[in-house]
Amino acid sequence: MKNFNISSRQDRTYDAIVIGSGISGGWAAKELCEKGLKTLVLERGRNVEHIKDYPTANTPSWEFPHRGNIPFKTKKENPIVSRCYAFSEATEHFFVKDKEHPYQQEKPFDWIRGYQVGGKSLMWARHTQRWSDLDFEANAKEGIGIDWPIRYKELASWYSYVEKFVGISGNRDGLTQLPDGEFLPPMEMNCLEKYAKEALYKNYNDRHLIIARTANLSVKHLGRGPCQYRSLCKRGCPFGGYFSSNSATLPAALSTGNMILRPFSVAHSIIYDDEKGRATGVRVVDTNSKEVIEYYAKIIFVNGSTLNSTLLLMNSKSSRFPEGLGNDSGELGHNLMDHNYNAKVLGEYDGFKDKYYKGRRPTSTYIPRFRNFGTDVQKNFKRGYAYGCAGFRSGGSETSKLEIGLPLKEDLTSLGSWKMAMHGMGECLPYHENKVNLSKDKVDEWGVPILNIDAEYKANERAMEKDMVQTAMEMMDSANFKNIVNQKEERNFGLNIHEMGTARMGKDSKTSVLNKNNQVWGAENVFVTDGSCMTSSACQNPSLTYMALTARAVDFVVKELNKRNI
Repeated sequence: MKNFNISSRQDRTYDAIVIGSGISGGWAAKELCEKGLKTLVLERGRNVEHIKDYPTANTPSWEFPHRGNIPFKTKKENPIVSRCYAFSEATEHFFVKDKEHPYQQEKPFDWIRGYQVGGKSLMWARHTQRWSDLDFEANAKEGIGIDWPIRYKELASWYSYVEKFVGISGNRDGLTQLPDGEFLPPMEMNCLEKYAKEALYKNYNDRHLIIARTANLSVKHLGRGPCQYRSLCKRGCPFGGYFSSNSATLPAALSTGNMILRPFSVAHSIIYDDEKGRATGVRVVDTNSKEVIEYYAKIIFVNGSTLNSTLLLMNSKSSRFPEGLGNDSGELGHNLMDHNYNAKVLGEYDGFKDKYYKGRRPTSTYIPRFRNFGTDVQKNFKRGYAYGCAGFRSGGSETSKLEIGLPLKEDLTSLGSWKMAMHGMGECLPYHENKVNLSKDKVDEWGVPILNIDAEYKANERAMEKDMVQTAMEMMDSANFKNIVNQKEERNFGLNIHEMGTARMGKDSKTSVLNKNNQVWGAENVFVTDGSCMTSSACQNPSLTYMALTARAVDFVVKELNKRNI
């Protein structure tokens, strides 16, 4: 490392520091700034400004050299990120390339990252479901991992709070396993999805097909949107038609005059004062100059995304915390989870030949969890899963033809059959042996140890995966679909980009890293509210829960500051 920056400490002191600018970091910045705290937001990557820095947002496919496809050379150089569904010629500038930020794998793990202001909130899939007490109580009831220190009732009002700002289109479906929220008008199902919904209702009393709840704006909302039904979300939306830090929370924070955004800033470690018994700041390495700078604050929010946040805590060593900040329990780095999306099934429906749809709806339909819920009891696996479902009509000939001229034109403008795709979304249990740790001998170019990842799906997830495939095929068959095909994948752990755990919340410092308010045990002015805080994974998409936990934690810390308890 180079010499420390020697500018005035006063110039580098703030009320709060937020590490990371993605979904949870953006929320931390917004809430802290709106509550009057001078807040420094640190982002290790480049700046991305809303609209200005979406270079491909309006580029038609024919203007890309490879029509949007990733060329062979890029795939060969980036085998990990190339497996991500959202990585394309139109979006690759938002993704970390494999060689840029290496890590070690004990077992195959695909770590998909976006190092820029806004993080992965620019490329996320936008499904936003609440958890229920079915999820918050599961660990305690089954004796798995440790109990969550909170329940749904403690988070319900915060779900509502963030939903009202984010803008979530959806329908109030009255399902206890998937609590209703504050919704904008739902997007519309197409004719095949409506048919499948009725078929489920007719054939099963415990399964419901609903329109997905998604952070896409069906109507104009708080000056953003509405969605234009282009389904180009992951390129960055110039209309603000979906929620991202760049379009929503960071502009709100900036408008207060209380936010300072510092991109190109790698958080090296959190500075802990043994005598004061609290953290005093963050040691940062300038990405470009490699200069080491220390910033100071009363409050620190860690929102670097699950694995980077845990890496930072592990690298924040002191006499009080020789094994990493908050690691009295030895649980820091353990209990890594990722959802299992391997199960996929495709079926064809012979009907609706006179029907089609307009626009490119940016979301799917959804079948909430029904396994190990209500009267359903499974012996082969614990917990449950949901399905993402999409009905669509294929275009043109479904067999390859050597045609030219008028026959080719007619073929390209013809319509094929209707099809339904289903992909399972399975819960992963928290296993102590699914873990990460710091490399003992390798550091990155900023002097930070690289991460070693050792995690895999285990017997429970594999048994659930088998049931997801079989059950999807049975449901399609009962609804008179034909040519039903098992398209099960073999995705690596991590590729579903829902990594969670490794700095879990709990009731006891002997078994967890964070308390019920997301405070680090032993360093109560440090808060961790991204995916690393999760104590279990449920089967719902997790980002809405990160946002709610973050808003709740900021509310708590401001009240404690006013009481002079922090």
